[in-house]
Amino acid sequence: MAKALSSPNAAPPIGALLRAWRQRRRRSQLDLALDAAVSQRHLSFIESGRAAPSREMVLRLADQLEVPLRERNALLLAAGYAPLFAERTLDDPAMGAARAAVQAILSAHLPCPALAVDRHWRMLAANAAVPALIGAIGNRALLTPPVNVLRLTLHPRGLAPRIANLGEWRAHILERLRRQVEASADPGLAALLAELGAYPPPAAPSAAPDAAHPPGGILVPLHLDTAAGRLALFGTTTVFGTPAEITLSELAIETFFPADAETADRLRRLAGG
Repeated sequence: MAKALSSPNAAPPIGALLRAWRQRRRRSQLDLALDAAVSQRHLSFIESGRAAPSREMVLRLADQLEVPLRERNALLLAAGYAPLFAERTLDDPAMGAARAAVQAILSAHLPCPALAVDRHWRMLAANAAVPALIGAIGNRALLTPPVNVLRLTLHPRGLAPRIANLGEWRAHILERLRRQVEASADPGLAALLAELGAYPPPAAPSAAPDAAHPPGGILVPLHLDTAAGRLALFGTTTVFGTPAEITLSELAIETFFPADAETADRLRRLAGG
């Protein structure tokens, strides 16, 4: 009997997907097999397609490999099982408690800027301090929802002309995005990285270190010119600790803090204005 030909657009088999995630995490078969409490021989058979993993085995290996929830669903589908993790929008009634938590964090951070972003850095919510920082830009189309905050930051007609240490901040953003691409294998993030990397680098070197950013400092601040003067900001990222839903697992809250007393005073003045 003739063997059916595979469609050229067919999804990779489960074994190939698991092997790709293992290699992406730089794990050997033996190392992964020991942590997942399975024999190396069985794991080898799964990766080569000689054995079909159970649903529990797929989830166990995905957990050891720290595969994102969205991609865990893809692994389950490739193995012939139904997806496990739901995906809802943030305004879904079932997301009420999480939505309230996000809003509470954003509001409590005033007068400092804070915003929530999805996996592709699209802005989902922001507090009242953010519009004062991003409003005056050359390309208003960058503010058309959904706003991509990394594109807005590095675009030549976005915030880039107002960032005093653009070379330093650009390198920081591109490196962070590069690490995300390596960790997630997300094609959307890879496309965003290629786009941002193609923007022209600053013609002048970054601003010289100052009191807010001394040589050998522990943080890379953002030096942003605003109507209230130059702000020196450093950021932190907050994520949900035990998400079991795709949107929450991919949501991050970016909060910015003043790096000096002058910035703290200017943020209060911006909030008052």
